[in-house]
Amino acid sequence: MKIAVLKETAPYERRVAAVPETIAKLVKSGAEVIVESGAGKESFIEDQDFEAVGARIEPGTKAALAGADIVIKVNKPTDAEIDSMKSGAVFMGFMSAFTSPDTVKRLAEKNITSLAMEMVPRITRAQRMDALSTMSTIAGYKAVLIAATACGRFMPMLTTAVGTVPPAKAIVIGVGVAGLQAIATARRIGAVVTAFDTRPAAGEQAKSLGADFVAMDVDHSHAEDAGGYAREQSADFYKQEQELIRKYSKDADIIITTALIPGKPAPVLITEEMVKEMKPGSVIVDLAVEQGGNCPISEAGKQVIKHRVILVGQLNLPSTLPVHASLLYAKNILAFLNLILPDGKTLKVDPADDIIKGSMITHDGQITHPALKK
Repeated sequence: MKIAVLKETAPYERRVAAVPETIAKLVKSGAEVIVESGAGKESFIEDQDFEAVGARIEPGTKAALAGADIVIKVNKPTDAEIDSMKSGAVFMGFMSAFTSPDTVKRLAEKNITSLAMEMVPRITRAQRMDALSTMSTIAGYKAVLIAATACGRFMPMLTTAVGTVPPAKAIVIGVGVAGLQAIATARRIGAVVTAFDTRPAAGEQAKSLGADFVAMDVDHSHAEDAGGYAREQSADFYKQEQELIRKYSKDADIIITTALIPGKPAPVLITEEMVKEMKPGSVIVDLAVEQGGNCPISEAGKQVIKHRVILVGQLNLPSTLPVHASLLYAKNILAFLNLILPDGKTLKVDPADDIIKGSMITHDGQITHPALKK
């Protein structure tokens, strides 16, 4: 069984899909692992580190893909990579399938089975494979550090010879994995945190980390889909949420927004009018900026100042911590490989399995995911 690990080519990408620790386990199970030369360089892993655990290094993409049964990456495959894969191969990575229809069609036409790591269902069996949660943990942590650096104020309360400085007030919108890590990080460095979420159950989690929780007096019965991801709500629902957040955003020093809906534009939760009312020098870190942003005046890939408020739209925050991001993602990939390679040698992709069914995008020359067939 040949497994190819490719070098990432996307802008700002520093992660790699396998690390020596996980490759050693694959080799021990009987797999042949081929790593494209330089694949781990941005994560501070040299080719010789991979070779030391039994991987074979190939100098280019085509050479690494030659005869590969399974191809693993962080990001979706390029057209050239798809063209170099053999028919019947399996691809695993963050597919961005909803925004990459041409890639999906090309994979189906090439008869490649593709498994999207961001669509692994949030069920108990799949916890070790849940790469989206893993990367969200990193994003939530780093978002607070960026906000603390950009903000013109101290985060903790400080007592000085000339008086006491009160702690910063932080708002976290969305108490998912990223939001919980943002709450924990903001609390660790001394901020007072208020959290918002559409799900009442999130309140206990937020409070357990020391945050205040603001619940909405609206129907939350359809807040999540069967896979554990947020559902799109009505315009009236978001309007109510904006008005509730507005009562707190006026006094906030930092706001971290994390609200995302798979396959849909991010909901607008911080309007431009709300930004105008915020304190000069306050900061918004918009983790939904790649899907349009929870604040419509955030700019993807940029840090800008508008209405005297700093708006951070930095892309791909997990890649800014490449060492641990690569390690954790590689472990997610390994767990998934253990599912489809139960004995380390025989490929078993069962479309009836809940995990595979939820994450499979293409198979047997067809687009298989129900949400993408349309």
